[in-house]
Amino acid sequence: MSVVCFTSLTLGYLPRARVLAETLRAAHPDWRLWAVLVDRVPPAFACRDAFAAFDTVLDAEDLGIARFRAWLFRHDLIEACTAVKGAALLHLQGLGIDKIVYLDPDIAVFHPLAALERRLDTASVVLTPHQVAPNHAAIAVSDNELSALRHGVYNLGFLAVRSDAVGRAFAAWWAERLYAACFDDPANGLFTDQKYADLVPALFDRVAIERDPGWNVASWNLSQRQLRFTHDGGITVNGAPLAFYHFTKHGGIGDTMTDRYAQGRHEPLELWHWYARRLAVHAEPNLADACWHYGQFSDGTPIPRAARLLYRERPDLMAYFDDPFDVRGESLRAWLINHAPHTLAAHTR
Repeated sequence: MSVVCFTSLTLGYLPRARVLAETLRAAHPDWRLWAVLVDRVPPAFACRDAFAAFDTVLDAEDLGIARFRAWLFRHDLIEACTAVKGAALLHLQGLGIDKIVYLDPDIAVFHPLAALERRLDTASVVLTPHQVAPNHAAIAVSDNELSALRHGVYNLGFLAVRSDAVGRAFAAWWAERLYAACFDDPANGLFTDQKYADLVPALFDRVAIERDPGWNVASWNLSQRQLRFTHDGGITVNGAPLAFYHFTKHGGIGDTMTDRYAQGRHEPLELWHWYARRLAVHAEPNLADACWHYGQFSDGTPIPRAARLLYRERPDLMAYFDDPFDVRGESLRAWLINHAPHTLAAHTR
């Protein structure tokens, strides 16, 4: 296998991941596609059909992460899906795969990424910046450039790594950092995996910064990227082919940001609505009401974020409660009820 692409998801993101698979298959039928599932499939759900678009589905619990359940309890859903990426990269390198690409499940591919394959002939790591041109309007500077300073210069919805000595050293370093602290905590200099990437060009050789405007187009750079539909059905960005679009926070704040930076241009809005239609096609009715498996204690009670924060701030609790999800016997939840009831208040009133 020359190229493997992987994504990380929960079942709630399955429709998005199916769109990624559909579009990646069209552009690269020669690539292999893996899904790293940070969730558990309900017994009544037809797992084989659900993930038919993927060559391999890997349970995050099988990545060899030390004390997986204790470690995962420290993370909310987004943090958890991000935190496993380093271990997944190491796993794929351990299988002898030469070129590895990560794409977020809410990305769609619109043009072959042959240039990326060529990049990885000489580069060990490829990153894409959120911004590749200065903004000028005050609101765009605030939304885009200042946001990049808080959340990371590079968008880790995309990452490509070659399994040479440098690529392996990067993967080991990144996995170690994500194991220790992959948290949404900008006040302490962290935003899941992204802030670590700011250090990568300084710490490692052969790091390529891809500034092609057709890569990783999203609401955060629409202010400087002009989409156009061509007569043959293609899409260009500032004259270059649209390689892949990041439909971040579709159905939420992404709608607002796309409307703001489309600036009356119909192309971004048409693309946004196209994505909504593809999500509807790939919707999974059997999972409409499914909860994130790791979002609840073993009896189905939701886990408040306050409980996760206290657990990860207390090494003694992490050491003592090996499976903090389990409510049987001398459990973390029993300890919280007795010693920190405020962390459960939202669900125990």
